[in-house]
Amino acid sequence: MPAPTRLRADACPGVVATHDAADGALARVRLPGGALTGAQAGVVAGCAAELGDGAIHLTSRANLQLRAVRDTGELVARLSGAGLLPAPGHERVRNILGSPASGLSGGLTDIRPLVRGLDRALCARPELAALPGRFLFALDDGRGDVAGEGADVCWQAVDGDEGALLLDGSDTGLRVPARHAVAALLEAAAAFGRTRGSAWRVREAYPAPLVAAARRFARETHPVALPLSGPLPVGPLRGGAVVAAPVLGHVPAAVLARLARCGELIVTPWRTLVLPDGGAAEGTGLVTDRDAPSLGVSACIGRPGCAKARADVRADALAAMAPDVRAHFSGCERRCGRPRGPHHDVVAADDGYRVDGLLVSPSELASALRGRPAKGQQ
Repeated sequence: MPAPTRLRADACPGVVATHDAADGALARVRLPGGALTGAQAGVVAGCAAELGDGAIHLTSRANLQLRAVRDTGELVARLSGAGLLPAPGHERVRNILGSPASGLSGGLTDIRPLVRGLDRALCARPELAALPGRFLFALDDGRGDVAGEGADVCWQAVDGDEGALLLDGSDTGLRVPARHAVAALLEAAAAFGRTRGSAWRVREAYPAPLVAAARRFARETHPVALPLSGPLPVGPLRGGAVVAAPVLGHVPAAVLARLARCGELIVTPWRTLVLPDGGAAEGTGLVTDRDAPSLGVSACIGRPGCAKARADVRADALAAMAPDVRAHFSGCERRCGRPRGPHHDVVAADDGYRVDGLLVSPSELASALRGRPAKGQQ
């Protein structure tokens, strides 16, 4: 398919090049595989408290955002010292999802070494720094969690030694040994870089060059529908770890500092945290009850953080949440941060909200959400 005509440049923020938001500089910290050591978590918590708005905001790509940053030079220095900016020229393209519970609970293989290897190899290839900031890699340990997140290139384990190569979530029929997974993903990404034109994502480009580039690492079979498990559920995992959810993906700096003392943690693309120490969430305000109403609600930053937002959508989202309701609140039609699964589409308007296209007043939000099936379930 022809690539769309772009009216603006790709401007995904990073740490070296931040985004100028209404509340100040916004910095996005890439975490390949979502992994954050205890020491790194402590540094990020300190940056949020001393340089930003006092909180860490989780993203749908298992990254972190710091808002209202007052000294970007100091932020770069601190995060570099913590090992979170190993290749500044590649920082915007280190978008790598990995199955968050891999090596802790379940899965066909431990993809954590592959995530680290992919990150190192990606940063070692200068030409790949030119990939769009929206380009997404994924390594799925076979359970089918991150394979459903729309990655541009993904390796999904089909047994302990081999995986399927997916492009934009679809099986190509190529089966790649684990030892060649990193090379196959990078060659496919390089082919996209050479042939993409103005495309930002694989879905906007022709897949044939990408398949051809990875074929030498693979055997071929017929594409199939691979298993997808969806997001990792909140609550305890076998093995002692726990999945905990900050309300609206918002982690106060003091909470992250406390978690940092318990060791490594993993950020997921569903705005949750995997804590290998199952007791670490106690007393933090993080949600571990999978029936909690807040788990179904997400929101963009809204007012006052975004100049385009028409409302304080986070406050309205908290007021309207209810059991079994899945909804994403957006301050404008850009719908930043919306989840991939079925949900109510709640967009702020000048005179209220549009819930799946129907205009309602803020006072009617809760009843409107409870009385309608979520988008994708009609």
